[in-house]
Amino acid sequence: MSKKLAVAILNWNGKNWLEKFLPSVVQFSQDADIYVIDNLSTDDSISFLQSQFPNVKIIKNDKNYGFAGGYNEGLKEIKNEFYCLLNSDVEVTENWIGPILNLFEKDSSVSAIQPKILSFNNKNYFEFAGAGGGLIDNLGYPYCRGRVFDDIEEDKGQYDDETEIFWASGCCLFIRSKDFWEQKGFDERFFAHQEEIDLCWRLINSGKKIFYTGKSKVYHVGGGTLNKQSPQKTYLNIRNNFSMLLKNLPFPRLIWLIFFRLCLDGAASFYFAYKNGVSHFWAVLRAHFGFYGQAFGTWKLRQKYQKDKFYQSKWLIFKHFL
Repeated sequence: MSKKLAVAILNWNGKNWLEKFLPSVVQFSQDADIYVIDNLSTDDSISFLQSQFPNVKIIKNDKNYGFAGGYNEGLKEIKNEFYCLLNSDVEVTENWIGPILNLFEKDSSVSAIQPKILSFNNKNYFEFAGAGGGLIDNLGYPYCRGRVFDDIEEDKGQYDDETEIFWASGCCLFIRSKDFWEQKGFDERFFAHQEEIDLCWRLINSGKKIFYTGKSKVYHVGGGTLNKQSPQKTYLNIRNNFSMLLKNLPFPRLIWLIFFRLCLDGAASFYFAYKNGVSHFWAVLRAHFGFYGQAFGTWKLRQKYQKDKFYQSKWLIFKHFL
């Protein structure tokens, strides 16, 4: 008989991560079914799982669909009431599931939840991808409680609360399966990066809530698929952010905001070139043209209603850098 929760770990050539972190998932997830969704790995991930973790269920995708498509494909075969989409480079802790399920049961309008996400390599500090819960500013720049751009806070208990947030990190995303599928899952055109923010934004526009709880915590390595200094990561983040804005911003705000952001990010490309190399300048340029190429299809995906108040901070980029 299936349990309420399914922990689903997406894998692509990540045998080393599974070897290191799957034991903690198995040890502390006795109230959940555990799945590994494999994106057609060419290493020995599958044989390792079959020999070392025979009770972990394996779903084999027929190709590498990326993060967004990989989960969309694999989750079709999982029928549990709740999903936990968990990165393979995450160490979970004792009683990490209980507070999440309690929140779901207290409020049926809560669609997605994330725990406190700390750095595996520096466990007293928050981790870049999610930290103390995801927010967004009035220009559409994502940030977190505990992480603004590249500045990371030390965990001193300041985010041990339970509170509504704007987006829950895809590195450890709990979500009601019915809400995931009502939104038709992730936007597969994103491939990877910010697809979870887009999904959470769509859920909010449909009247749902996104929550954070500091009563549950995990430790994330980060950068297991694409390093922060990768030009491809720069490309995906910028292209996907623009597509997310076009899809979810209320009209007519989106007209001036996207134009302003295109100008800002164009100027920022010179900073990226100075800091990380000229390949990042070209990554920004490619991202703009990638956004233009998707724009018509993105417009067709807009929902009927968009919430007018979508942000928690104003002009964050100017306050932070200037």
